[in-house]
Formats: sequence, C-alpha cells, structure tokens
Amino acid sequence: MYVSGGVIPDLPGKKVKLRPLEAGHAAALYSVWSHPQVNRWLAAPLLSSPEEAEQLIAVLLQMSREEESLRWSIIGPEGGVIGSCGYNSWQLQGAYRGEIGCELLPDYWGLGYMREALELLLDYGFAVMGLNRIEAFCHPDNLRAQRLFQSLGFQREGLLREYRHTDAGFQDVVLYALLRGSR
Repeated sequence: MYVSGGVIPDLPGKKVKLRPLEAGHAAALYSVWSHPQVNRWLAAPLLSSPEEAEQLIAVLLQMSREEESLRWSIIGPEGGVIGSCGYNSWQLQGAYRGEIGCELLPDYWGLGYMREALELLLDYGFAVMGLNRIEAFCHPDNLRAQRLFQSLGFQREGLLREYRHTDAGFQDVVLYALLRGSR
C-alpha cells in the first residue's frame, strides 16, 4: 500500500514541496486548473468554481485511499500552491508502470519548479512504489511539456491517434516513457 492509512506523504525538494491535496487548496488549484494557458492542455472539463475544485479534490483523495491515483499540490518557495502533479494511474501486477500528469501556473513556468516536482514524483514512483516504467501523455502541440519530459530522460515512443475523448472531441496524444534503468 503506497498510501499508508490513507496518508499521502509530503515530498520535500529544494525549491518546491509536494503536499497531499486538501480542501484548503481548492481556491488555488481552481486558479491553476481553470487558467486558460493551463486548461487548454488538460483532458478534463473546465471547472466553474473553487467549490467544483474542492469536489474534485475530494474525488482524488478517495481515489488515493482506493489506490487508484495519487495527487499532490506543488507548494512554491513562498509557501503557496502553484500547481499539482501525481500518478493518474498505475498497475503493478504484470506491468509495474504508472502514468503521471502535472499542471503549473504560467507565472512559474521556466523556473525549474515543475522539473523538481517531477523529479520528486519519479523518485517516489521508482523507489517507493516499485515502478519500472513511468509514462506521460502530452498533447501534440504542447511542446513545453514535451521538452520537459525529454529533459528528464523520457523517450518519445509515438503518437496515439484519437487516444482521448474531450469536450472538443477525440484527441491525439504523444506517449513518453521513462524506464527505471534509464535513470
């Protein structure tokens, strides 16, 4: 069990800290998830209020208790929530792989915060969860995310045509993967 007693661990870094989602993060995460420059890359409906963000947090926390998903808030150097990241899913038996996702407010892009957050996430996945393969799916036009994953050692494995269905219709994604032995 990776969420001992329903408790997701803090993961401290030098610039950022990953803290478990909590209802008190709803307003800040609403700002992240509904920001036009962020939401355009999410394969999720646009939230209409901080209350909806709080409801989503409750769902994500329930999923973590059921070991279906793990999500953290990214706490910036000033102590505020600047984004989120986590394991959207994982499979151990027969696969030992997980899929990650992440979002960050544009004011913090290019400062190394997401890179550090993902390094913490990758370390947790490989060392604690015992994953062998970690995947990331990117919209083909999200070149910033693709560069980030490549800089972390992920390899582009291909284009998955019409892989996701969103409000805008079917969407292609680029598949990136990092193997434990590649780190």
